[in-house]
Amino acid sequence: MPEFAELRERMVRRQIESRGITDPAILDAFRGVPREEFVDEEHRQFAYDDNPLPIEAGQTISQPYIVALMIEAAEIRAGDAVLEVGAGSGYAAAVISRIAKRVVSIERHGELAQIARERMTRLGYGNVRILQGDGTRGCPDESPFNAILAAASGSHVPKPLLDQLAPAGRLVMPVGDPGWVQELVKVTKRPDGTTSQENLGGVRFVPLIGEEGWRDG
Repeated sequence: MPEFAELRERMVRRQIESRGITDPAILDAFRGVPREEFVDEEHRQFAYDDNPLPIEAGQTISQPYIVALMIEAAEIRAGDAVLEVGAGSGYAAAVISRIAKRVVSIERHGELAQIARERMTRLGYGNVRILQGDGTRGCPDESPFNAILAAASGSHVPKPLLDQLAPAGRLVMPVGDPGWVQELVKVTKRPDGTTSQENLGGVRFVPLIGEEGWRDG
């Protein structure tokens, strides 16, 4: 079996770059994060496959390309403060941290939040803060954010997240019913506080659970 470093490079070239994402900062970020460290031992051999993988608490780690697509759409740059809703394994936050100045990632599952927090410490991602809580309410104490990404699909874009976007900030999240194809949307906040929205195509995500999302169960 090829070494993980070789598989990682192949993943970047075949799954991300070949699909049109060519920003060197994004590609380098994916090259720098060992995805095999974000799944359990049983799934390490599949860490660089072109699909989601199961993780703890019945959740999944997203397909690498989807993570890259959302980062590109959010136009994350050096110096940015980024909020991620749905930390999951912590993989996306780790990738984002290689580009942005700081990342705040909120996870509603206590088990996942703790595991992701321990991973950040062990792997040295010192500019990532993992919080347990309702991500649909954002993190007002750490706002404003230059970019917000949500790794779950809501019925609408939560107002608290829009309120926590900085002027010229970008929010990227899927919107639509669970169990169906959802629309990945990008919302940009104008300097006067109004917003514009564009649709980026169909995706499939787990439901966004919380006060400003779907009900649990």
